[in-house]
Amino acid sequence: MKFQRCFAVLVFAALSVASVRAAEYPTRNVTVIVPFPPGGASDVTARLLVPKLTERLKQTVIIDNRAGANGALGATALKQAPADGYTLLVGSIGVFAINPALFKDLRYDPQKDFDLLSVAVRTPNVLVANPNFPANNVRELIEHLKKNPNKITFASSGIGSSDHLTAALFWQKTGTSGIHVPYRGGGPAHNDLIAGHADVSFQNLGAIAQHVKSGKMKALAVTSDKRTSTLPDVPTMAEAGVSDLEVYSWQAAAAPKGLPADVKQKLEAEFAAAAKSPDVTAKFEAVGFDVVANNGAEFAKFLAGETQRWRTVIETGKITPE
Repeated sequence: MKFQRCFAVLVFAALSVASVRAAEYPTRNVTVIVPFPPGGASDVTARLLVPKLTERLKQTVIIDNRAGANGALGATALKQAPADGYTLLVGSIGVFAINPALFKDLRYDPQKDFDLLSVAVRTPNVLVANPNFPANNVRELIEHLKKNPNKITFASSGIGSSDHLTAALFWQKTGTSGIHVPYRGGGPAHNDLIAGHADVSFQNLGAIAQHVKSGKMKALAVTSDKRTSTLPDVPTMAEAGVSDLEVYSWQAAAAPKGLPADVKQKLEAEFAAAAKSPDVTAKFEAVGFDVVANNGAEFAKFLAGETQRWRTVIETGKITPE
C-alpha cells in the first residue's frame, strides 16, 4: 500500500511538471526555418502563420530562410537542431514527400527524423498553357501530344517540384510524353510560358490565377477533386476525362524528432489554431490556399501515402535529380 501511494505521488508529480513546462513554453524566441528563398509558397505560408503564432505563443517567432538543394539544406538543419521546440520548419510537399524518393543520398528522413506537427494548407495545380497554344482543353492537348510525341514543352519550377511530377503523372495516366523544362522557380517558368517560350505547365493555383484572369495564360483543368471558386469555369481533371489525377501542393510544419510530448501537443494545437484563425484563413484563401490544419498523427498517415505515391511516379518515369 505504501509503495502504491509513493508511485501515485511520483506520477502526479511528473504530470504536474509536464503541465507546468507546457504552460511555460516558450520562454524565448522561436525560429521557423523556411527551406526556400523568400517569396515562394513555403515562405508565404510561414509569413501568414508567424504573426498569429507570435500572438498566441506570446514570444517572437522568427523566420530563417535557408534555401538550397530543393529544400534539403533547411530540412537537414532542422534534423540537427535540439528537439526543444525552439527550432521548427515550414516546408512543402517536396521537402516532406518528394525529396526522399528523388535523392538517394538525402541526409534526412521526414518520417524518422521529424516530429510532424500539421499540414497547414494545400492548393491544387492548374494545367495552363500559352494563350496561342493550339489546344483549348485537355482532350485536345492529349491528341496534340500523341501527334507530337516529345515535342511539347512542359515548364516547371524545378526538378522534383510538384508541377514537374504532376506533369510526369499526367503523361503516365494518358500515355503521352513531353519535354520537361525545369526553371529556377515558378516565376521564371511563368514568364516563359506567357512569352511563348514554353507551351504548357502545371502550376499552383494561387501563383497563376491572376495570369489566367488577365488572359496571359489559359487554364485547361485543375487537379482538385472539385472545381475551385477561384477559377469556377475551369473543369477538374476528372471532368476533363483523366481519372486519378487529383494533386495538391501542400505546406506543413515539423520539428526535430524527440520533442517533449507536452510541447509537441502544444505546437500541434497552436499551428492548427493559427491557420484556422478567421483573418489568417481569409488571407490564405485570397492566394488560393485551402486550410487543412490537421494534427501530427493525421499528418503522419497522410505523409506515408504521399511519399509512396510520388515514389511510384518517380520510379515509373525514371526521374533523376540531374
